[in-house]
Order: sequence, then structure tokens, then C-alpha cells
Amino acid sequence: MDSRLNQSWWALKLAFGLVPIVAGLDKFFNLLTDWSQYLSPWVARLVPASAFMQAVGVIEIVAGILVLSKLTRIGAYVVAAWLVGIALNLLTTGHYFDIAVRDVVMAVGAFTLARLSEVRAAAPEAAARPSGALRPAHGHAS
Repeated sequence: MDSRLNQSWWALKLAFGLVPIVAGLDKFFNLLTDWSQYLSPWVARLVPASAFMQAVGVIEIVAGILVLSKLTRIGAYVVAAWLVGIALNLLTTGHYFDIAVRDVVMAVGAFTLARLSEVRAAAPEAAARPSGALRPAHGHAS
């Protein structure tokens, strides 16, 4: 893989691995913010906010660990879906539309990491193929 793409892959891997872990851990301590303020009122009526946020924290930590592991592609898809879910939750609060937009953009970044991971995983296979194996067959010698 081109070194520029490899550097981009590592930057995304670290960002989408470490940030969910830090945010997930903070769901138990509320040092960065009071996370329950971002919870949709209809969810807060169904479940205690602190318990819900701690469950969210566990999911975020697991997703971050997946991204940092050899399962980067799967973890990145989980993070992307999770961020879309967070954005939808934020839209139902009637507030935080700017954060919802930011989370959708971050979801696109996580999706990009997943796709880059697929390319990166396929790169050694393509390099191992004979050079003629990549050319389409046209029915005649060129």
C-alpha cells in the first residue's frame, strides 16, 4: 500500500480506536462532560440515564478495542454505525444539531477506515499474484 495511504490508515485507526475508549471510560466518571445531557428524553423516560450511559460506555470501549486490534475493519464499521446512532439520538433531543452533524462526519471517517482496511488487507494478495493475473482476459494475446 502507498505510504501516504498507510499513514492515513494509522491516523484513522488511532483516532477511532482511542477516542471511543476515552469517551467510553468517561461515561463512568463524567470528567469530560455530563453525558446524560445528550440522551434523548424518550430514552431517559425508559431507562435510568446513568445506567444507559454506562452501557453505552462499555460498547464504546469494545468498539475502540476492536479498531485497535487486528479486527480494525469490523471495529470501524461498528464505530461508524454507532456514530450514526448517536447522531440520530441527538436529533431527537431537539438540541445539539451541530454535534449530530459532527458525528455523521466522524461516521464517514470511520467508514473510510473500514474501507481502507479492506484495501490494506487485499494489498498483499494482489502483490503475490502473477502480473498477468490482474489483466482482464480479452480473448487475444496483447
